[in-house]
Amino acid sequence: MKIVLITLIIFVFVYIFLNWFAKTSAKKISKMIRTLIIISSIFLALVMAYAGRYVFSLPFLLAILPLIKTKAGISLFQLLRLWGLFRVLKKSGRFNFNNFNYSSNREGMSVDESYKILNLDPKKKYSKDEILNSYKKIMKRIHPDISPELNNIATIVNEAKDNILKNL
Repeated sequence: MKIVLITLIIFVFVYIFLNWFAKTSAKKISKMIRTLIIISSIFLALVMAYAGRYVFSLPFLLAILPLIKTKAGISLFQLLRLWGLFRVLKKSGRFNFNNFNYSSNREGMSVDESYKILNLDPKKKYSKDEILNSYKKIMKRIHPDISPELNNIATIVNEAKDNILKNL
């Protein structure tokens, strides 16, 4: 008797789901699937992080990055470029990730560092417009109005732009 009741309940749920699926537009279904993937990936990443398996939570977070549309419109490629900028700043000692109010390197920025920060080749000659275009591309992603946590990095990018323009 239990098997018949469970089977009947399963068939009712399948019928309701298929009926809803047949009457719903493809756009609504794809939005629901995207939301389901994002929520499940975030849940699995949180479970892995809580369990102490940070390395295992990383693939779930990377899987949802292309699915999430942020206010700033950051794509996965742009996120990797920002990571490269952080790496350059950390190597040069301009940005200390443990203490955001302190920079361990207070001396002037070299021209080569400035070019690297703005994703420009130090060996090439650039016009003022090309330098400003590169600067604007970076500032669209890290402007303090978009993300106040990136204020120190925006200051460093401004300093790099000023340094390059001064040495033109």
